[in-house]
Amino acid sequence: MNVEPSRQTKKTKSRAPVSTPVKASAPTAARARQPVSSCDDLHVLIATRAYELYSERGYRHGSALDDWLDAEREILSRIPPV
Repeated sequence: MNVEPSRQTKKTKSRAPVSTPVKASAPTAARARQPVSSCDDLHVLIATRAYELYSERGYRHGSALDDWLDAEREILSRIPPV
């Protein structure tokens, strides 16, 4: 007996995940005092700052990697070494 997956299953598997931009919710200075408790928190902080940099550039595409690396550098410089 041949059982084929439904169309919806095939369609879902072939689609790339959709991500939504991370919106800035707190001033950068306030976040500087917050301790980072996990890698997920760190990722969110970096993504948020990268989005802020993107918005500061007027939402022009083409520099996502630069925004991410700049945000990463800023966030990691605030964290004391372990």
